[in-house]
Amino acid sequence: MILDAMKEEIKGKGIKIVLTEGHDPRVLQAAVQLAKDNMVQPVLTGDASVITSLGKELGLDLSQLEIIDIGTYQELPNMIDQLVELRKGKTTREQATEMLKESSYFGTMLVKQGIADGLVGGATYSTADTVRPALQIVKTKPGAKLVSSCFIMFNDENKLVMGDCAINIDPSSEDLVEIARESAITARTFGIEPKVAFLSYSTKGSGAGESVDKVARAVKLMANENVDFAYDGEFQFDAAYDETVGKLKAPDSPVAGQANVFIFPNIDAGNIGYKIAQRLDHYNALGPILQGLNAPINDLSRGCSQEDVYELSIVTAAQSLHK
Repeated sequence: MILDAMKEEIKGKGIKIVLTEGHDPRVLQAAVQLAKDNMVQPVLTGDASVITSLGKELGLDLSQLEIIDIGTYQELPNMIDQLVELRKGKTTREQATEMLKESSYFGTMLVKQGIADGLVGGATYSTADTVRPALQIVKTKPGAKLVSSCFIMFNDENKLVMGDCAINIDPSSEDLVEIARESAITARTFGIEPKVAFLSYSTKGSGAGESVDKVARAVKLMANENVDFAYDGEFQFDAAYDETVGKLKAPDSPVAGQANVFIFPNIDAGNIGYKIAQRLDHYNALGPILQGLNAPINDLSRGCSQEDVYELSIVTAAQSLHK
């Protein structure tokens, strides 16, 4: 449902998405399928001979793919100069040269230069290795102070957003406000009119503790943001999600019992929560989708499938149309 809408939006537009791990069979197979379906124009970075050899081994037609060999890239000296300028006083030319040997940095520079519209990486390296180049090169967008993440959770009946489940370990009240604001923007990008619930083990003061205070303060701070979407908290999940419980525990709330964007108090709750929904309630999980950056850059799990690479590339392309 949600993917079909995104496919219709991006198909045939020639949106270029960098896939930094063309040497990985999952990534290469997804790239071929993306090009065949006319979803995006994949740009693979790395060692062209390794990518080509793998393609032959897998029996793939790579003719529709753009493959950029980092070692022989003619514009590399200019890219090095630009990276040094971007990192003025922090990175020497020698350091920049070494950094750009890494596909994650090289691919991020292609996005920064406007050669590509977005990037998907992380099938073989950590989230930090995706986020670090993004922060150093693309940087956060105006008004954003941190990078956060969310998952789009969907099944045949519902579409939900859950954040932050992958990046910020113990966000402050101020951080929760920013995560909520960015998650609402992401929700709208994917056709969800946001009703944001700040989650806790307490509903409207039913419990006490540092974590409850942090979430309650975030709700108060949200009033200073002049946002154009409904929000409320603090809520236990049942009060936020279930209409009957919501009316019982928070009868005057504009969000209780009808929330579709859930902001978790920390990464423990977020990561556990989305995986419970995925495994026990049979929701599909799209993400993590990174938020707060100047360009769409997204991170794969190292346990990802070919389908995950395909779907996150579609999400990234859709984001590029709404930045």
